[in-house]
Amino acid sequence: MRVELRSDTFTIPTERMRKAMYDAEVGDDVFAEDPTVNSLEEQSAALCGKEAALFVPSGTMANQICVRVQAPRGSEIILQEEAHLWVHEVGGLAALAQVQTCLTKGKGGIIQPDELPALFRINDIHCPSTKLVCIEQTSMMAGGTIYPLEIIQAIARIAQERGAKVHMDGARLFNAVVASGIPAAAYASPVDSLMFCLSKGLGCPVGSMVVGSADFIKEARVVRKLYGGGMRQVGVLAACGLVALEEMIQRLAEDHQKAQILAEVIQSCSKVEPGWPWPQTNIVVFGLREGNAALMEKKLVEQGVFCLAMEDNQRIRLVTHKDVSFDQIRYATDVLEELLN
Repeated sequence: MRVELRSDTFTIPTERMRKAMYDAEVGDDVFAEDPTVNSLEEQSAALCGKEAALFVPSGTMANQICVRVQAPRGSEIILQEEAHLWVHEVGGLAALAQVQTCLTKGKGGIIQPDELPALFRINDIHCPSTKLVCIEQTSMMAGGTIYPLEIIQAIARIAQERGAKVHMDGARLFNAVVASGIPAAAYASPVDSLMFCLSKGLGCPVGSMVVGSADFIKEARVVRKLYGGGMRQVGVLAACGLVALEEMIQRLAEDHQKAQILAEVIQSCSKVEPGWPWPQTNIVVFGLREGNAALMEKKLVEQGVFCLAMEDNQRIRLVTHKDVSFDQIRYATDVLEELLN
């Protein structure tokens, strides 16, 4: 049996998505004349309580667009030290946005409000200006931990007092929504921009949404074109997004349940380091007592359980999603129990 737990990007479109692609009414989106894209953008903005939205090819492009629009070149942005924007976007902050970064440790992948004020640069001719704080909902490297709403609100207050903006990398925003019961609009309200992925747990073949004010999206549309993200009759893909927003959000609870099943077994295994974060959503990240996660990944893959050894070679990541059945999860737990004891 093969169990694909490397990422929720391995989800494939549903049959209804495939039919929606076939039936989609299309136009030229660079001219903002694709009616299916326009509908997806309107619904995404409304769901997040913002004025406008923009459909882009990927989550990485979405994040990089937001930083480019909101942080002038040569300014500084604040991120948690394991943020996707910093670790996994190929140095785009330097190469594309041309900003300097200030990293903070945080706690469980979450920037703590009390550590934030000291990170802002003083008003001095020798220093770059701090213009943006970036947060990640959910925090992937920390095991899918959820940014509490009160912390987002506190971060936004601190940033606003100092003339900076806040961007939310909401790649898995709806995992947080389903797990916490807090609406997307509430999470989005304190921030100036956000993105969310359609191509992870929501099951679309491609695409992410950038969301913010009308003026922000107007600028983001220009940067999307600059970055090569201007697409033409892309309603065939946006149609999947419309299905996702209608049908795929609430079912994320199943993915969270699958992660809990994996965690229940892993916690009692002798080769697992204690104190790893208990999964709040669909990501399980655990450490090994003797390191060498790459070797353990190889052994798991040989038994059909596909996972990822993380960069520090101390931790392993498992991500549940709609295309892993409960039978496959039970098989994976049997393999994990055997190899981790």
